[in-house]
Amino acid sequence: QVQVVESGGGLVQAGGSLRLSCAASGRIFSINRIGWYRQAPGKERELVATISSGGSTNYPDSVKGRFTISRDNAKNTIYLQMNSLKPEDTAVYYCNADLKLYSSDGVLMTRSYWGQGTQVTVSS
Repeated sequence: QVQVVESGGGLVQAGGSLRLSCAASGRIFSINRIGWYRQAPGKERELVATISSGGSTNYPDSVKGRFTISRDNAKNTIYLQMNSLKPEDTAVYYCNADLKLYSSDGVLMTRSYWGQGTQVTVSS
């Protein structure tokens, strides 16, 4: 069974740092684009960072220069280093992975998976 699991959330004071991890497990052939999204109460889910299979990264202006996404292909894991955190970074952070895997019929396909989310709370 394929799973995408986040970890590393918590409570931190403004200006502090946190590191999130997202691990994909199961019968995965490869991981294409993978990234982080977040959703604050009463707001829509928004992009935080993505990284391609080739290592190209993408960040919105709101986190550029403060957050860094990286991936360890050998471990099927990505990380989000968050520095200089602000109260407005408070949200549930979700990992989203485009996984290439074999179906039960042995057909190679690409499917998008979401993790269950991890809470990040930044106090002022």
